[in-house]
Amino acid sequence: MPHPIDPYEDDYLDDLPPPQPVYYAEQALLGALLLAPHRLADVGALEADHFSNHAHGALFAAIRTELPPAPETHRTDTSWLHTVLDSARPEAPGLSASYLHTLIQVCPWPQHAVSYARMIRGDHARRMLCMHAERLAQTATDATLPNPAATTLAQADTLGRFLEELSGQFAPHPGSLPRTTLTEAPPRNSSEEALDEEQLLLATATAHPAELKDMRWLMPEDFTLPLYAALWQCLTSLAHRGDPVDPVTVLWEAQHRSLLADGTAPSHLMSLISTPVGSPEYWGEKVVQRALLARAHAVATRITTYTEDPANTPHQLITGSRRALADLTAVRTRWQRATATTPSTATRTPRAPAIPRAGPPPRTAPPAARTLR
Repeated sequence: MPHPIDPYEDDYLDDLPPPQPVYYAEQALLGALLLAPHRLADVGALEADHFSNHAHGALFAAIRTELPPAPETHRTDTSWLHTVLDSARPEAPGLSASYLHTLIQVCPWPQHAVSYARMIRGDHARRMLCMHAERLAQTATDATLPNPAATTLAQADTLGRFLEELSGQFAPHPGSLPRTTLTEAPPRNSSEEALDEEQLLLATATAHPAELKDMRWLMPEDFTLPLYAALWQCLTSLAHRGDPVDPVTVLWEAQHRSLLADGTAPSHLMSLISTPVGSPEYWGEKVVQRALLARAHAVATRITTYTEDPANTPHQLITGSRRALADLTAVRTRWQRATATTPSTATRTPRAPAIPRAGPPPRTAPPAARTLR
């Protein structure tokens, strides 16, 4: 097969990356349609913006626009090709008559136009899925949003609807899960604000243990610091057993869970849970919302990784992305339960400056020794 010619060959740079496989599929389809325009009726729901190459998309749009000639006339008259070229040039000035003839020459089998179109739709689905995933990741980390959780979930819903649309376009097949090797997710960012909120949650929950029974929507994995997650388990275990809850009983439970085995001073641990501010539900909602946003970002990163692996078929991308979104559903359900049961923002106790924590910091959790501001 002759080497593909770029329609912008005058501007071609030697350091450009080689064309991707979809480039050859686009060339083959366009060549088939230029040679046999009647095959346009067989390619299905293919649009100009499905093409990865702008000039190819403009040429396809022109082919769809211009009334095809009769097959007998087209065999001996090239006027339709010139009409198509003139129609496409306003959008793609680099197109030339020689490139149209090259497209016809590089088409292996015009009878395979349907398969070429399917390849183009599959690559377009990959690019669009990547775009939706990147938008989800950006939304989940946008600190300027007035309602980040709701906005992030709306973007996740948009991604889910796109997957539903794709599922009707690509037939399932065996081995539908992506085989992409996923790297281990990095630990969550323990920002000062996140640690402060978790610390205040532990303290207020210790002061108001009766409210723990209504906070089953908060899980240890929602915390950014393992020590705080373990202390939350201490609190919920005591409340579940009906045992008294105060800094001393929590310390005793923490000792049984080996939280002091690393040298953490008992006085320091008690100081963490001895300065309540506001209500547990208020801080709990903050923690679970942060976990929701972190999970949404992790899901988006996972889907993006799938789309960046060219070995994945469209159906594998759909199946893998759906499973990734399902990981967000559990946190989403708990966040919705939290926001449905917590008091309104107007009635919550405003956050007051926290009292400095006493005692030396634990060696395994330096952020916990900070003074809250």
